[in-house]
Amino acid sequence: MPAIIDDTYAEAFRSIYVELLITARDRTWLDHAVAAATGNASSTILCDCEAGLDRYVGGDESFETPDGRSGAIVQIHVPRFRKDRVEALEKAALTRISQNVLTCPTTACFNLIDSDTYFRLGRKIAFFGDGFQKRVIRHGRRMWWIPTLGGEFLLDRRFGYSDGLMGGNIWYFGASVDAALAAAEAGVEAVKQCPGVIMPFPGGIAASGSKAGSKYSFLFASTYEKYCPELRDNPAANSALPPGVRSVMEIIINGRDLQSISDATQAAIAASADTPGLMKISAGNYGGRLGKSFIYLHPEKHRQEVAVTA
Repeated sequence: MPAIIDDTYAEAFRSIYVELLITARDRTWLDHAVAAATGNASSTILCDCEAGLDRYVGGDESFETPDGRSGAIVQIHVPRFRKDRVEALEKAALTRISQNVLTCPTTACFNLIDSDTYFRLGRKIAFFGDGFQKRVIRHGRRMWWIPTLGGEFLLDRRFGYSDGLMGGNIWYFGASVDAALAAAEAGVEAVKQCPGVIMPFPGGIAASGSKAGSKYSFLFASTYEKYCPELRDNPAANSALPPGVRSVMEIIINGRDLQSISDATQAAIAASADTPGLMKISAGNYGGRLGKSFIYLHPEKHRQEVAVTA
């Protein structure tokens, strides 16, 4: 029997993001570069950004990489509500490209957002060349060339940034840890097939869903005690868990726009609803206090919202 799908929505909030293409000699070194460049970037609660793999490209006509090699599209997001959002995004991108992509054997790095707003990351990273760096035209693009012990590193001169969204989410309520995790894993595999989105948490799944605010003044997010199974019998937690639920797993989805996240959400729900032991699919929201972009779990609600705002 399929799981109940809650009549609710995930509440996404605005971001600014950089989208870059990493290429490498083969999938082994591409994977190493992606893993390093997106590391320690799960949550804006304490990480410098939220980053993740959108999809692998190259090798077919749907997306040809500039250098004809295997590639991976990566997004790096910073919340728009941060006062230093532009500086924070530039620093995150600068750090991750220079320390995690340049250092990885055989890689190159290309910009994917053509925008009037951009960072001159190529020039800044090229200083690593210690005066031996140079501007070049390669693959029909204006790039910086940096000599390295491994050979060379190429990257675009400019990296554009644009408006995106963060905080799309899906909650899986399971009769056991295994059931909730299996459903979330099925959802993750479906989201991987959807272009324009990333899942920043480890393996795409968060086992520590949070609420806004805390009893401690120095925290702006903390564990969502109402949905912690181990606190079901604690009166102070005021449990909101349905009977029989023993675990809740969450997928967080960031992306280019509302439609991309909505499409990914529907794909995840369709792929996971029949998971044995899955009792309910829901989402977290704060009544519009965090963000103004709603991703409805029921597709007809999304269509109604689009019709109203069109």
